[in-house]
Amino acid sequence: MDRFPLPFPQTLIKMKTTILILITASLMFNLSAQTAEQWAKQGAAAEGKGNSTAALAAYREADKAAPGKAAVLVKIAKQYGDLMTETKSLAARKKLGEQSLAYSVKALEADGNSADAHLSVAISTGKLTEFMSNREKIEASRRIKEQADLALKLDPHSDYAHHMLGRWHQELASMGTTTRAIARIVYGDLPAASYAEALDHFDKAQQLRPDRLIHHIEYGRTLAMMDRKEDARRELKNALSKPAKDKDDIKAKERGQASLDSL
Repeated sequence: MDRFPLPFPQTLIKMKTTILILITASLMFNLSAQTAEQWAKQGAAAEGKGNSTAALAAYREADKAAPGKAAVLVKIAKQYGDLMTETKSLAARKKLGEQSLAYSVKALEADGNSADAHLSVAISTGKLTEFMSNREKIEASRRIKEQADLALKLDPHSDYAHHMLGRWHQELASMGTTTRAIARIVYGDLPAASYAEALDHFDKAQQLRPDRLIHHIEYGRTLAMMDRKEDARRELKNALSKPAKDKDDIKAKERGQASLDSL
């Protein structure tokens, strides 16, 4: 009696290989969706410990696993910006700032309705102003205000949007005669800016996030600029007595101490 022919060894190998590929592809599809979330959680944990390098690596892996997520791109931009505070080399710091802005723009392109993406562009642009000429700084200030305004419109509870607008008013109100002349060329009619508006934005930022040291320091610095010396001393001494928690707090404390010393 004839027997059913058995498959050739090569056929068995091909069948097993095909099955293995299908199983692997299925597993990898599920794993990639999970991995993005896992990497993001790992990034958040590292960020919480102040380890920007590890956080950046994790968030970049999250972006590889699930590209184009505005929230992740904003986080990547923030890590590059935070790393600027740890870097002494001007060239290296500038490169980090440019990377921060590039990822902020990617986040905005990924989701134009993301308040955090608009805010990220404002913050990243602000961090790069140390490398700009006076004219470039003024031109950048237009972008900062525009993006901070949009962020606040999309999220009225954004303390950092208020902070950025406070800094904008603070910077423009403190401009000298020469810089004001450049500003008129860039803006046309010089936009209204005042220490009172800056103080109001910092006050609102404090109310929304009283735990953020930078809001209190800039509030005190603005009082100093308004020549309200006693109020400024009280606010700055109180703020400077608190520990730095965020990367931005370090530079903010330096600014705060300089203002206090000048009173």
